Amino acid sequence: MKLTLLLDLDDTLLGNNMDTFLPAYFHALSRQLGQFAASDEMLPALLAGTRAMVANTSPARTLEAAFDAAFYPGLGLDKAALQEVITRFYEEEFPKLRSVTQPIPAAVDLIRHAADCGYDIVIATNPLFPLRAVEHRLEWAGVPKETYPYRLVGNYRQFHFSKPGPAYYAEILGQLGWPNQPAVMIGNDLNDDILPASTLGLPVYWVTGDPDASLPESAHPRSSAGTLAKAVPWMDRLAGNRPLPLSDRPEASLAILRSTPAAIDSLMRSRSESDWTARPKPGEWSATEIICHLRDADCDVNLPRLQRVLQEENPLLSGINTDAWAEERQYARQDGRQALAEFIRVRVSMIRMLEALPAEDWSRPARHTIFGPTTLQELVGFIATHDRTHLQQLTAALP
Repeated sequence: MKLTLLLDLDDTLLGNNMDTFLPAYFHALSRQLGQFAASDEMLPALLAGTRAMVANTSPARTLEAAFDAAFYPGLGLDKAALQEVITRFYEEEFPKLRSVTQPIPAAVDLIRHAADCGYDIVIATNPLFPLRAVEHRLEWAGVPKETYPYRLVGNYRQFHFSKPGPAYYAEILGQLGWPNQPAVMIGNDLNDDILPASTLGLPVYWVTGDPDASLPESAHPRSSAGTLAKAVPWMDRLAGNRPLPLSDRPEASLAILRSTPAAIDSLMRSRSESDWTARPKPGEWSATEIICHLRDADCDVNLPRLQRVLQEENPLLSGINTDAWAEERQYARQDGRQALAEFIRVRVSMIRMLEALPAEDWSRPARHTIFGPTTLQELVGFIATHDRTHLQQLTAALP
């Protein structure tokens, strides 16, 4: 049985009330950095950095970069000069915050069971912290990273989007290469976990002790609610089924469109030159060729096509064999990093255009020479599906 299991951390696997934890965390960090800035300056800077992460929509900027740009200049400090102090904070002071958290026994049982079943486990915590801070909280919960084979652990260096945006959940699946198996989300927070994952079309399990709690109407029909212990039989029922189709709503498609270049940025950022250019098999595309293809599909097909649908009445759209461009345009000889930057630029332009549309424009009609009558919403959904296909191809091509 196979399953991609997305799990919230705080107040799902670990009792951790953020109204108590965050003030204690900010106070401890301010005290550690007190020699560099006054406490009355530190807290506003920390809050500004946090707000910058939550507000980030750029697939070219990680949450860490968004935080750094707001935090350090606001205090007139240099990050490199503080790195040793910050590292020491997360090793020596952060662990003391364990006292404001409480383990949840059912969490250990759930993680152990999921690992025994071979499920792909993702810690889908809000990725506003460094990885070391998340690792400590997993240890406090009794499910340390060293013991369990987590596929991904949300942290601010590896992700570009945060909760409650559905793009965060799409970015997780994108970094995993959109696994060809069911994916589900388990979390305790309606606004941060349940609603955004439901927007994407994932079955969700709402961890709640309220027997009268009712799932939102947008929730997948296979969703459920209850105690964390009862999530185990629920996820087992979904494991091994065929992958469930994602939502075709505009919000879901936009989340995927935004997440694709972000996922590629994370997957490729630290890769060697050979990882960019190597073909997994003769005749198959390298990472550079895949990224060039995505860039040109957006620039020369997708964006112009969507603009025509918005500007013309029921336009006739021609099918185009974009696969042939790999050889015709010599993708293998191009710079993959530059291609990614260009892909991000055109994709952001497309997203901005789509986000500004009134709801009725998503129903604008068009005709396609291959698949017939269509709408703007369906065309955008095709782009999202195309993204998912090539992220599967990309992750399969990487060593």
